[in-house]
Parts: sequence; C-alpha cells; structure tokens
Amino acid sequence: MGKFVISKRNNGEFQFNLKAGNGEIILTSEGYTTKANCQTGIESVKRNAQDDSRYDRKTAKNGKFYFTLTATNGQIIGVSEMYDSETGRSRGIDSVKNNAVIAEIEDLTKN
Repeated sequence: MGKFVISKRNNGEFQFNLKAGNGEIILTSEGYTTKANCQTGIESVKRNAQDDSRYDRKTAKNGKFYFTLTATNGQIIGVSEMYDSETGRSRGIDSVKNNAVIAEIEDLTKN
C-alpha cells in the first residue's frame, strides 16, 4: 500500500511525497508554509487522483516524460518523477490513481 510522507525542506517549508507500495516516489508536492496547508494538499490529491482529466501529460526538454496533477482550480498539486517512456508515465499515473485514495500519512516533521 502506498503512503503520503510529510517532510520539511531545508528552507522550512513542508512538502509531501506520495510513495507506491515499493517505496518509489510517484508524486511530489510544492512547498507549503504550514503543515496544515500541506495536509490540505494531500486531501486535494485524494479528491482529484481518480479524475483522468486532472493529469497533464508532459515532455521535458531532455525528452523524458512526466505528469502533473492539478486541482479543480487548475493549481498544480503534484509533479511526477521523470520517465523514459510514455508507457512508464502512464504506469505512474495508474500508480497515483491506485495509491492516493487508500494511502496512509506518515509525518516525519517535529512540528
């Protein structure tokens, strides 16, 4: 089973990673100024993960493939890792869909 891991960046911002059952990071959030906002971001991922129209499939300048997950307001709530193929990117999206709704939350922060 996947999990959301909340951590703190060096600049003091909170972020989350959604990890698949095998421990691979499949989605990374932006930085949040408060833990509460970070937790709201996780809830947004859970609400939007099943909606295929929320995924923006992209190609980086280096030719690698990735995706972003957006909220209903169009704001990006998560960015994937880079994939070598479109098939890998599609599998990443499927993994987010399969893991986000049932993922537990692990909080690595002290605050």
